[in-house]
Amino acid sequence: MATYVIFHEVDDVDHWLKSPKRDELFGPKGITYRTFYDPQGSKRVGLIFEIPDMDAFQELMQSEPAAEAMEYDGVHPDTILVLQEG
Repeated sequence: MATYVIFHEVDDVDHWLKSPKRDELFGPKGITYRTFYDPQGSKRVGLIFEIPDMDAFQELMQSEPAAEAMEYDGVHPDTILVLQEG
């Protein structure tokens, strides 16, 4: 199991926090996560992911369901930053 921190910006932080799409997308793959937001009010959010299979995660993130979930959640794909545990 690998741990990753992922940051990105969203259109609406409250909508993103309440979205069911992450559970729908990641739950069946055994991927767990915790969500974070900037208390200063920016549109930047983050997640800590526990990913059992990084290859499967990367494949999932290139799929149409992932693109649809990101669009629904208002994710700005060009702002995604992925950090791997050292």
